[in-house]
Amino acid sequence: MKKILAIVLAILIIVSGLFVATKLLEPKYMSGILEGAMIQEYYDDPTDHNVVFIGDCELYENISPVYLWENYGINSYIRGSAQQLIWQSYYLAEETIKLEKPDIIVFNVLSMKYNEPQNEAYNRMTLDGMKWSKSKLDSIEASMTEEEHLIEYMFPLLRYHSRWSDLNKEDFEYLFKRDKVSFNGYYMRVDVKEAVDVPEGRPLADYQFGDNAYYYLDKLTKLCKENDVELLLVKAPTLYPYWYDQWDDQISEYASANDLTYINFLDAQEEIGLDWSQDTYDGGLHLNLAGAEKLSAYFGKILSEDFGVPDRRSESQLNEYWDSVIMRFEAEKNRQETNLKLYGSVHEP
Repeated sequence: MKKILAIVLAILIIVSGLFVATKLLEPKYMSGILEGAMIQEYYDDPTDHNVVFIGDCELYENISPVYLWENYGINSYIRGSAQQLIWQSYYLAEETIKLEKPDIIVFNVLSMKYNEPQNEAYNRMTLDGMKWSKSKLDSIEASMTEEEHLIEYMFPLLRYHSRWSDLNKEDFEYLFKRDKVSFNGYYMRVDVKEAVDVPEGRPLADYQFGDNAYYYLDKLTKLCKENDVELLLVKAPTLYPYWYDQWDDQISEYASANDLTYINFLDAQEEIGLDWSQDTYDGGLHLNLAGAEKLSAYFGKILSEDFGVPDRRSESQLNEYWDSVIMRFEAEKNRQETNLKLYGSVHEP
């Protein structure tokens, strides 16, 4: 019996040590590249969402769920991540529908330009934050580059063991906890960098979206139809990366053939009221808070009036949840505005 207890204790110590080492060595994304922390935040939201956005930075930096709630009573969440590829969006949508049933899933179509796996660093910012499920496993297998290995996703210590020399105070501070870095998936920036000399798109040898991209768009369309979820395709109104007319035509044709709605917000910039000297923080790649609120005002009206998304501001539990989000939102807005005045940057020196 003593030998058995000693063996069990040894196993527990080893497993606990490996667990702590993994937690210590994995990236925390609490400063610098915050996008890596955003995917896992979704699981902490206890509410049911009428609208779930899936896609890349053209959603999580350009749409404000806080604005949609305050002005339209729309309960929404952005399941966004940097360079989120369409197969990753599909498996996030698949997982979302297993966890809840939104009325609408909004997918940003820029990622259709990617037909193959791209980059491990971006993969990690989407995949590491997902809870383990078949959807995560399938997404990993669809996303891995030739240099990546499934076992390193299953046991992150194998991937991050070399970070010992890079450990800092943040790694210990956030060993077992994380601060919220987004606001229902929205990444806030209040600074301004005017869009000037935005390059035109270079001619491409082939404008056709790839078979793999279309394969997952078909799967996303089928998933939503089978679960009675409206799939809404959108293109954010950003100036760069360039969105080609040939790409736009393909999405328009696909939407028409599959009875989907497609909204290219680039065509509605004047109606939205975007001012590219004031409404972007990085020269036209993404909107700042002012621009995101303009787009949210325009889109919120469409969601409410054309798609019948309900106003839920009369629900007390939802109001309590959103009060806590808005409190953090206003604090971060004030912090960034103060830093701009003091240091000329939203980041402290």
